[in-house]
Amino acid sequence: MALAATVRADHAAADPRLIVPLDLPTRAEAEAMVERLGDAISFYKIGLELLATEGVSFGRDLRRRGRQVFADWKLHDIGATVERAVAAIAASEACDIVNVHAEPQVLAAAVRGRGSSPVKVLGVTVLTSLNGQDLGEIGYAFTPAQLVERRIRQCIDAGADGVVASPLEAAIARRIGGPDFLVVTPGVRPSWAALNDQARAETPAFALREGASHLVCGRPITAAADPRAAALAIVEEMAGA
Repeated sequence: MALAATVRADHAAADPRLIVPLDLPTRAEAEAMVERLGDAISFYKIGLELLATEGVSFGRDLRRRGRQVFADWKLHDIGATVERAVAAIAASEACDIVNVHAEPQVLAAAVRGRGSSPVKVLGVTVLTSLNGQDLGEIGYAFTPAQLVERRIRQCIDAGADGVVASPLEAAIARRIGGPDFLVVTPGVRPSWAALNDQARAETPAFALREGASHLVCGRPITAAADPRAAALAIVEEMAGA
């Protein structure tokens, strides 16, 4: 889990296992949030909203300023397209991690596209907004845990570096993937925060105890009156896990 190994000197208050999503409509608003968080956060997630504007250039600039970046772009297309897309992302130097949907052809293509670059490839197992009923409506004859386990094994077979899975499935990912497997858990909500649209959420302490290597926590931080104070409260909760 090398990505969590160090905290840069200029972000001494940060825990590099905590990733904050910059799910904001403009780069100016995202930059303002980074400024408000200051030394409390060293790892950011750039999602589809910012990708549609300046996501690549913003990610590159954040990394040049000493931050780490998770490109949460959930690529899902035919293999040749995914391979070329991941190769372009790796060449852009815009991120440390990129994710794709955890399907065998997509995963294998992403790993080929990454090549020898240091960019980590993660497979998205089951979105944390989905529950068992949702999966049935889509057409899956699996519980969330069963589908996550299947996709974890497919990630390993493809040579991916880890998975995105809810805190409820973090233990499965750690057991199957081993100590160096990246287990990035969205749907993390401290006890004092609302669940919002997360169907399979848990606390930071729970996720870490279950085997998460990184936690993604957004609105409890970014929607807070004082985002830096909220981030530091979560970092403190993580320290006690």
